[in-house]
Amino acid sequence: MTEPQTSNAYDSLPVPPVLPKHIAIIMDGNNRYAKAHGMAKGQGHVAGKESLDPLVEYCVAVGIEVLTVFAFSSENWQRPADEVALLMRLLSATISEQLPRMKKYNIRLRFIGDRSQLSSELQQQMADAEAETADHKAMTLVIAISYGGQWDIANAAQQLAKKIEQGEMTAEQLTVDALGGQVQLADVADVDMLIRTGGEYRISNFLLWQSAYAELFFTPTLWPDFAAKELNEMMFEFSRRQRRFGKTSEQIESEM
Repeated sequence: MTEPQTSNAYDSLPVPPVLPKHIAIIMDGNNRYAKAHGMAKGQGHVAGKESLDPLVEYCVAVGIEVLTVFAFSSENWQRPADEVALLMRLLSATISEQLPRMKKYNIRLRFIGDRSQLSSELQQQMADAEAETADHKAMTLVIAISYGGQWDIANAAQQLAKKIEQGEMTAEQLTVDALGGQVQLADVADVDMLIRTGGEYRISNFLLWQSAYAELFFTPTLWPDFAAKELNEMMFEFSRRQRRFGKTSEQIESEM
């Protein structure tokens, strides 16, 4: 007996003619969502956590290779201690809840950021989740925790500096390509679309190196309200943009 087919909210959405390989999202607006809905302090983050699953399903269904979400920044450590503690609990819960979904949809789960500031328990949970999903091929879901773009670039420079100290390379070999090979996510495509929800117009130290040529999208929609339909509309807009990477329009058109 076959299982009944379930209908998803994104099933009727048209597929954009050009798909980005890598989408990155700054998930902003949880606290404002909570205030607007009269929710208790911190509950906006709980609501925001629930928004991720349908977007992950949509991305894997349409054929996105990598989805990276900004869960907790280097600067977020400055927030009130009780909010940080709640965010850490939610991150742990998210990992536990995502694992069965990663296996169901054949998604690889990865984490980027400075893990040294995280608890040993959370670090172990992250490592275990990465190991359990390492062979999954449908899509990669990257969760940025204790991450900052400036830290990422400095950390990459430190790795190369150590190689220079040890005589494994010269200072002249410290090129753009060499540095790019040491940043987080060096083994996947650079970010094509960088989205920020919540109405702010800044990228807040997120994937600075990897987003050098990303198309930027900003929406006033608070993260808990952000859904596949709006992402689909953004992807159609992405399809209409001409990405020149420093070349002229004439050069791009002649290559098509």
